[in-house]
Amino acid sequence: MKNTVATFKKTKETGEKLTMLTAYDYSTARLMDEAGVNSILVGDSLGNVMLGYENTLSVTMEDMIHHIKAVKRGVKNALIVGDMPFMSYQVSTEQAVENAGRLIKEGGADVVKLEGGADVCEQIKAIVKATIPVCAHIGLTPQSINAFGGFKVQGKSIEAAQKLIDDALAVEEAGAFAVVIEGVPAEIAAIITEKLSIPTIGIGAGAGCDGQVLIYQDMLAMFSDFTPKFVKKYAEVGQIMSNAFETFIKEVKDGTFPQKEHTYKIDSSVVDELNKIIK
Repeated sequence: MKNTVATFKKTKETGEKLTMLTAYDYSTARLMDEAGVNSILVGDSLGNVMLGYENTLSVTMEDMIHHIKAVKRGVKNALIVGDMPFMSYQVSTEQAVENAGRLIKEGGADVVKLEGGADVCEQIKAIVKATIPVCAHIGLTPQSINAFGGFKVQGKSIEAAQKLIDDALAVEEAGAFAVVIEGVPAEIAAIITEKLSIPTIGIGAGAGCDGQVLIYQDMLAMFSDFTPKFVKKYAEVGQIMSNAFETFIKEVKDGTFPQKEHTYKIDSSVVDELNKIIK
C-alpha cells in the first residue's frame, strides 16, 4: 500500500511505529521499498555520504533534484521526502515555495522537509498553502552547524528544552504533517511526541518518538568518517564490500578471473575461418 500523508497521520492514531531510511539512488531505494519501509528520505546528507563534502551546506537544489529523480524511479510504496538544501528557503517565502515546487515537480518527491522551528513557520505556511506537504525538522539541525558550533545535543537545559517544545508546537500549527527530531534527549522528545497530534520521527531522540530514521550508510557501516552515538550498525556491509573489492583486484591480477563460466562461447569453425582471412 502506498504510504501517504494520510497514512502517516493514521499511524499516530493507531500507535504503529513509522520507519524511514535515507536513500540517494535507484537500486538502494528499490531494495528499501521492497523491504517495506514507510518512507525514504532523500536527505541533504548526500553531501557527506555521497559527494564527500565536509557538511551539508554545499548541497544545491540541482544535487537534490538529481538524486530524488533516481530514488523516484525505484519506489512504488514508500513516501518520498525531499530535503530542501541550505539557503533554498531561508531568503523569502516566495523562494521557499518555488524551490519546494521544484523538488515535487522536477524531482518527483511526495513531500519536502526543511530545518527549523518557529523561525521557518512562515515558509511552512506558504509551502503548505501551495498544496505541498511539509515535514519539519527540529533539534540538531545540520544546516545550523556553524551557529551551533558543531554537532551538539540540543535541549539539555530547561530553556533549550522549552524552546524545542515551542518550536514543535509552532511547526505543527504552521501546517507540518510530521516532524523529525534530531539529537535531543529521549525524555524531551517523548514530551514533544505526547504534545503533538502529528507524528514525530526520531534520529538520536530515543524510543518515545512515533518513528525512527537512520542514514543507511551509517546503519550498514559503509561510512566511517564519523559515526554518531545513536547509530546501530545492522550489518557490516562496508567490510563486506572492501573484502569483495580486494578479492576482485587479486583475481584479476593473478588471472583467476574471468573463468570459462564468465565468458561467451563461439563456434570454433567461425574462429578457424576468421583466422584464415585475418591478415
